[in-house]
Parts: sequence; C-alpha cells; structure tokens
Amino acid sequence: MNPAAVTHTAVDPTVTNHPVTSRTIFSGIQPTGRLTLGNYLGALGRFVDLQHTARCVFCVVDLHALTVVHDPKELRRLTREIATLYLAAGLDPAVCVLTRQSDLPAHTELMYLLESTAYVGELSRMIQFKEKGRGRPRTRVSLYTYPVLMAADILLYGSTEVPVGDDQRQHVELARDLAIRFNRTYGPTFVVPELSPATVGARVMDLQNPTTKMSGSAPADSLGSIRLLDPPEVIVRKISRAVTDASPDVGYDPENRPGVSNLLEILAGCTGEADPAALAGKYDGYAALKRDTADAVVGVLKPLQNRYAELVADPAHVDATLRLGAERARELAAPTLAAARTAIGL
Repeated sequence: MNPAAVTHTAVDPTVTNHPVTSRTIFSGIQPTGRLTLGNYLGALGRFVDLQHTARCVFCVVDLHALTVVHDPKELRRLTREIATLYLAAGLDPAVCVLTRQSDLPAHTELMYLLESTAYVGELSRMIQFKEKGRGRPRTRVSLYTYPVLMAADILLYGSTEVPVGDDQRQHVELARDLAIRFNRTYGPTFVVPELSPATVGARVMDLQNPTTKMSGSAPADSLGSIRLLDPPEVIVRKISRAVTDASPDVGYDPENRPGVSNLLEILAGCTGEADPAALAGKYDGYAALKRDTADAVVGVLKPLQNRYAELVADPAHVDATLRLGAERARELAAPTLAAARTAIGL
C-alpha cells in the first residue's frame, strides 16, 4: 500500500460539531514568549477559520519549551496565557480540540517510537540545532531531538495538513519522512501530512529590524514586536516608529525595502487584502500608511483583548476547557499510538 494513501479512521465521538471531512489539521504554539501580531496573522486568526472546515487539534506545546533554559513558573504562566488567547481569538472547544501537550503522555511515547525510526544524520541537519546548539557547551539533548517530538505531535492525530510558515517547513518534511519510513518498514500506520502554505501576513517582521522575524521573546521594552496584549496606545507608538527607508514613495519590495514592505503586509493581513503591492499605490507617504496600519492592527486586536480580559476573570472556564481538550485528544490519539506500538513489535 502507498503510505500516503493510508486513511485515519479515528473519530472523536465527543466533538459533535466538527464538519464531516477527511481533513485533520494539527498545529501548536510554544510558550517561550509573549504571542505577537505575527502569531495572530500566521496562526490564531487562521485557526478560527480552519476549525469550521476540518477536524482540528490546536495545542500549547509546552514540552518544546524545555529545550532551552527556562523558569518553571514563567513556563506555566505563558502556557496558561496562550491557552486563554486561543479561546479569546475565537477558537470554539465545541468544534475543535484545544489541549496542552504535557497533559498527554502519548506525545512522548510516540516520540520514542519515532526516535527509533529516525537517523542521527537527519536530526543533525535540523536548522534549530545547527544554529542554536551544535558545538555549544550545555546544549540540551532535547534541542537535538525535539523535531522528532514535533513529528509525533503531528502524526499522533492522523493529521493530513499542518499550517506552518516556511521556517517550520523542514520539521514537517521530517514528519513526512518518518511516517513514510515507518509505514514502509512496519506496515501502514501513519497518515503522511502535507504542509499548508502560509498566507499573507503570516511572516511578520520586526518593526525595528525588518530583516528578522517579529519575536515574542524580545525584551519587554522592544519597539520591534507588537504583542497581542499590547494596549492600543503602545501599538500606535510602535508602528509610528517603525523603520522604513530613505525613499519618499511607498512601494512594495520585500528584498530591497523590507521596512515599508513589512508595514504593507501587516496592513494587508489585518484588512484581508490579498496583495500588499496593491495597497502601496494608495499612499503618497509613510505617515498615512503608518496611521492606517496602526488603526487596522488595533481594530483586529481589540475584540481579542476584550475577550481575553473576560476569560482571565473566569479561570474555571479555561481549566474546564483544558480538561475537556485533554480527554478528547486522548480519544483521538489512542488508535494511532496503539497501531504504532503493535506495528513496531510492542
């Protein structure tokens, strides 16, 4: 049997409102920093639409945060904040599965089975390890192996699609390679997932250094990152001080004019405009562009921030959502893990 043709038959009977579809989508966010506008345009906002078109599992992947030095209390706080932001953004636990990775031992159990399928050479080529760990003292083993955990996250739920940006493409390719290798070696077990390409605005760049991605782990006083919970006046100030260039006109050219192009992509992502270049012709100067971009960002984030404040005031609701999500995720994951254990000889 062609491994790519393997179908996933596990259905969560407790999720009664998911659409009848063969599509299953998994995505997760690491609690290693405050979520930014890039996380919303590239992930959260997109998830809200996806939940009505496919069976979806959205996860706070807190185990991935253990690959670097961290404060346990801060990890728990950020995990909680991201779970709350999932709900505030509009994800509906009656339609999709919202879960915390560490609540399901199945993730780490499947990881080991996949580690027993992976090769040292392919993990050594992973970008994160090459850039952040190779040759450095006190590099954690988990930084080397976590791409296999990411593969387990994806394959555990029979995911057919993984909506990630280009910076995560290599990890999805590894998940595909491990699924195909396991299927060929031990028999049809895993669905081979496809990467779902990023949309406009999915790769939001730093406002002060537009050649690097906007980061949630930037210092608290950074003017380059717009955090989802930044007050409106802070958002306006950051965008008004965004780096552009010396040219007096507004033009879309990401390679040669990254600053102004980043603003146009942010504006496009917040207004639903498919073509950032089409927006450039509407502006004679940067002041109006920055004003409209700030207004658009504030307008997009205001409902999320209002709902977040309501959820923080009702912590029992978030707790109940995570408990229910863990139960549903276990039911979805159990058939795949059992099949993998049997196939590999356990």
